[in-house]
Amino acid sequence: MTQRTEPAGLKLRLAAARRLKAVLGGEHFSPLGPEDLADGRDRALANRLITTALRRHGQIDAMLAELLDKGLPPRSGSFEALLRLSLAQLVFLPDLGAHSALFLAVEATKRDGKARHLAGLMNAVLRRAQAGSARYGTLDEALLLPARFRRSWGEAYGEAALQGFAEALLAGAPLDLTLRDDGDDLAAVLDAEPLIADSVRLERRDRPVDALPFYAEGRWWVQDVAAALPARFMELPAGSAVLDLCAAPGGKTAQLLKAGYRVTALDNDARRLERLRANMDRLGYRPDIVEADAGNFAPATLFDGVLLDAPCSATGTFRRHPEVLWHRSAEDIAGRVQLQRTLLANALRCLAVGGTLIYCVCSLEPEEGEAQADWALHALPGLERLPIAPEALPGLDGAVTREGYVRTHPSMRLGRGNAGMDGFFVARFRRTG
Repeated sequence: MTQRTEPAGLKLRLAAARRLKAVLGGEHFSPLGPEDLADGRDRALANRLITTALRRHGQIDAMLAELLDKGLPPRSGSFEALLRLSLAQLVFLPDLGAHSALFLAVEATKRDGKARHLAGLMNAVLRRAQAGSARYGTLDEALLLPARFRRSWGEAYGEAALQGFAEALLAGAPLDLTLRDDGDDLAAVLDAEPLIADSVRLERRDRPVDALPFYAEGRWWVQDVAAALPARFMELPAGSAVLDLCAAPGGKTAQLLKAGYRVTALDNDARRLERLRANMDRLGYRPDIVEADAGNFAPATLFDGVLLDAPCSATGTFRRHPEVLWHRSAEDIAGRVQLQRTLLANALRCLAVGGTLIYCVCSLEPEEGEAQADWALHALPGLERLPIAPEALPGLDGAVTREGYVRTHPSMRLGRGNAGMDGFFVARFRRTG
């Protein structure tokens, strides 16, 4: 009996559909690794399909509304994920070919027990999409951002910024690094562009991170240029005791150690702390690591500085995690606001009089940023604003607000590639009593 040969590309399509299905179900996106697909070229193609489907999610929603008269079938396994991947290929990745998009989608649907009865529907929908692909390819880019974010971000940042947000979503994020050692030619060896202070940007991403020069030697770590800003504003004397709350995976911990502080890195997740330990081992740093709840941690001795990178909606990271645009609800954000207030209150309790508190979030939501900082000033006795000067951010005109807060967003351009940065908010305070 002749053994049936599996169509070329089917394994790749099934792996991509599994990952996209998980993300559509609410999981955080992470690229497929060798454990998912052994072949590196297959992996790269699968990840390209997934990220295109996620970045174009809003436009694909509009297609689905037109192509599916009765909407998505309920309880249909991987049908939606396979359909979104194929629409992404047909309309936005024409270099991959239309035939494989249709053929592999139907074959993959047949192999899913919960979706195989929909193979005919898959074929019919994709043929309709193929016929209209030229029109679908010109869908309004306003669809890339959910309507509620377009409204709130338009009010907060202006309508002109929204076009930059859409461009940043499609372009994705470059690879930014923070250098452990200053004053050498490491940036040149990495073929990286200097940005701000010890942040550099790689314009080419043709190798895995761990294959870049001096990875094993721990001479740099991955950190978006915006995420690298808050720790630099601590500005305490070397040797000061600093608490890094919600510290994992450790980028800001490493910055604080590089600045010469005695650092306690705290997180409540054992697995995240293992990742922090591994990162610190590679970099050759030795913080005091504590597993505890940042909301009720009570140190024996108060700290000279506390950095709180609070859990947030993470909407500022949509260039690398486009799924946050569709996963975050108003209720989610309201819950995070309450958690942030609990953490801010305890961060102040951990701080010595005269000490510095840095509060930051990778969020574009004013409720988690500007409004949260204003709440802290009114609700937490003994706290005063310690403004950040515009001169602290050369080349980032407009990033420092009138109040002395820092607000970055993805349409702020930086560097030769004009690639921008994550959305971040930073506030600095002093404890007066």
